[in-house]
Amino acid sequence: MKKSTFLLPIVVVAIAALLSSVFIVDEREKALVLQFGRVVDVKEDPGLAFKIPLIQEVVRYDDRIQSRDVDPLEVTPLDDRRLVVDAFARYRIADVERFRQAVGVGGLATAESRLDSILRAETREILGSVSSNDILSSDRAALMLRIRNNAIAEARGLGLEIIDVRLKRTDLPEENLDATFERMRAEREREATDERARGNEAAQRVRAQADRTVVELVSDANRQSEIIRGEADAERNNIFASAFSRDPEFFEFYRSMTAYQRSLQGGNSTLVLSPDSDFFNYLKSDELTPQ
Repeated sequence: MKKSTFLLPIVVVAIAALLSSVFIVDEREKALVLQFGRVVDVKEDPGLAFKIPLIQEVVRYDDRIQSRDVDPLEVTPLDDRRLVVDAFARYRIADVERFRQAVGVGGLATAESRLDSILRAETREILGSVSSNDILSSDRAALMLRIRNNAIAEARGLGLEIIDVRLKRTDLPEENLDATFERMRAEREREATDERARGNEAAQRVRAQADRTVVELVSDANRQSEIIRGEADAERNNIFASAFSRDPEFFEFYRSMTAYQRSLQGGNSTLVLSPDSDFFNYLKSDELTPQ
């Protein structure tokens, strides 16, 4: 009984020691075995691994690709047109032992802070060597590749592998946006004014041409009507002359009847004539021959 009581704690301690010496390395991570803060083993393959209990400890790091957004920074291209650039990078821990030596217990937070400094410095250097038009054009892809390639060597000292660097946004600083918008608005208003002026000028030309055409058409129509009226009057006069030459007495009678019709109409008009006036010759006689 006393012997079993003495062995039980030993067995429990042995089992606990065995369990604490075994750890599992996930396929999405890498692990370092540290002994008094010094790296004694690197575990990169997934599966079971062992360490010395109490003396050694395990530190795990994510082996997946990470994304890091760089805070917006202001750059000055060759043409002195300041721009605010917003970038991000994709990276992974390539050398976990060097990573531990470079950042110590600071871990990923310290590494990302130093990575930000590297990316900001390279972004300023590369974008400061070209014009703003190159940054805003399709050549920006080549500039991002240059930033990535220059940052790879420095990031390697941190045990990091930079996979890609991208510029998300490239804008003017806030203090320059209002001035730029006002300049663009003034330019558009000037163009609109020019277009309206050209439109009014074209409209005036069209109206003047239309007025001229109207005057020409009316003048030609009046001329044609006068010609037709003159020809009709001439033909009428010819008819009257021919009729008069055939029977002058009837023609005189017809003219008198026409004069009676035009002068003796209803209304307030009053004619004061002598009864023996020649005007009433055909009214005083039953014959056509005037007396």
